Amino acid sequence: MSQNCNHDCSSCSQNCDQRTELEKFKPHAKSNIKHVIGVLSGKGGVGKSLVSGLMACALAKKGFKCGVLDADITGPSIPKIFGIKEKAQASPEGDGIMPVSAKNGVKVMSLNLLLEKENDPVIWRGALITSAVRQFWTDVIWGDIDYLFIDMPPGTGDVTMTVFQSLPIEGIIIVTSPQELVGMIVDKAVKMAEKMDVKVLGLVENMSYLKCPDCGKEINIFGESRLYKTAGEFNISPAVKLPMDPAIAKACDEGDVSSLELSALEPLINKIGA
Repeated sequence: MSQNCNHDCSSCSQNCDQRTELEKFKPHAKSNIKHVIGVLSGKGGVGKSLVSGLMACALAKKGFKCGVLDADITGPSIPKIFGIKEKAQASPEGDGIMPVSAKNGVKVMSLNLLLEKENDPVIWRGALITSAVRQFWTDVIWGDIDYLFIDMPPGTGDVTMTVFQSLPIEGIIIVTSPQELVGMIVDKAVKMAEKMDVKVLGLVENMSYLKCPDCGKEINIFGESRLYKTAGEFNISPAVKLPMDPAIAKACDEGDVSSLELSALEPLINKIGA
């Protein structure tokens, strides 16, 4: 046992002899979820919500039933990129909460679907945030879902540990951007996954380059990419690059993420949806 032990195993990755087994959360009785995939970033603003939405939409186009659980409680953006404005409602029987379906059929649950105004701040402590994520799993009636993507908050804190330890997560996609500082934080996320025995399914570098509209040359706005170096160091495959493209930002701002088709993601889509 560590000298700094606070006896809270939910916030500790050490395997000491005093460790107690964490409770495994059970999904709602009316939920049948086959695969759970986490989408993680070491820091905010690198595009994990975009990747969560793109992956769900891409697999939905292949005929799979998909959903996105927005676990970024204090910074939810999934409803915005899907163009969802309606609120989540209780089920007709009153035995749970119904997720909201986007126009392409992807089911979404987010705290923004429960707030009176989508721009109301969520000023909660960690325990309450973790409890909300739990309820999105236990109290939401997801129905039949082939792939549920969990859009996690940035970093490696309470929510990430809860998802890793208490949900039947199959693996994670790590999202990054080219800056060296972000690369260092990605190293931390990969090492956390290794320590907690969670498989890394792929690495996505967002805003990797800007393609010149005149000559087609790829310009490294944020400097030289270290994506393949990081992927090689940790034996992660596939590793894919997404461009910095005004069309992507426009689609997300207009709530039309389902219209985007990025061929660069195909290796990851094929691996997960095989």
